[in-house]
Amino acid sequence: MLRTARPAVRLTGRLDAPLELTVAELRALPAHRVEVVFDCLSSGPQRHGFEGPRLWDVLRAARPRVDLRGRKQRPHLLLDVTGADGHRAVLSWAEIDPEFGNQQVLLATSIDGSPLDEAGPQLVVPADVCGARYVSGIAEVWLGEPVH
Repeated sequence: MLRTARPAVRLTGRLDAPLELTVAELRALPAHRVEVVFDCLSSGPQRHGFEGPRLWDVLRAARPRVDLRGRKQRPHLLLDVTGADGHRAVLSWAEIDPEFGNQQVLLATSIDGSPLDEAGPQLVVPADVCGARYVSGIAEVWLGEPVH
């Protein structure tokens, strides 16, 4: 019997080294739970409960090459989150940084109590009214500086 690989999110960019984490490995990080309501263009209002680590904690575990003591070096950094289907969303580092926006953005490991081990983690942006930044099956999170 062939064993299929579990989906994993690859963290790249401004890190000590690229890191790849499965949903099970993400589940080992401190978990947070959020109840959200967001509008989906194709299917209307959605109400879900998500659980998983904060994106902030995942990035900290990946050891970003960012001066966390200096405040002016961080607000210009971007996070590009890409799903296995090519859907992408961009967030700023300042949105999730506790000294700035402190948003509790998650890399969800479960939705409504159902594990996402087969589908891959999902980006959850609780402050968003629109669901466009809820990226399913995350394949990569890139941290870096904007290109002019």
